[in-house]
Amino acid sequence: MIGPAKIYFIIFGLLTIVGGVMGYVKAGSTASIIAGGISGVALLAAAFLLPGNAAAGLTIAGLVSVILAGYFIRGYMATGKVMPAALMSVLSVIGVIVAIVAWIKK
Repeated sequence: MIGPAKIYFIIFGLLTIVGGVMGYVKAGSTASIIAGGISGVALLAAAFLLPGNAAAGLTIAGLVSVILAGYFIRGYMATGKVMPAALMSVLSVIGVIVAIVAWIKK
């Protein structure tokens, strides 16, 4: 399960960075590019820690996913917008599930 988790967190990290850049370009949001960059790089770092240091990689990926889920689920409930709130909510919840399943099966 570590291999698929690594692939998921690489993709999730890249999408998070791209989303931050899109938020900056479309809305001029400096917060989007900073938060997207930091969380995306953290997810990429977590992915590259796998499988060698599974505990650290899954912990980082799980924590970042929980934080992103909390932020974007709250945003979706407030706005009802699919982009980016619903999409990032779903990706974040999947990230939490992937981290938990990979941790159990490591």
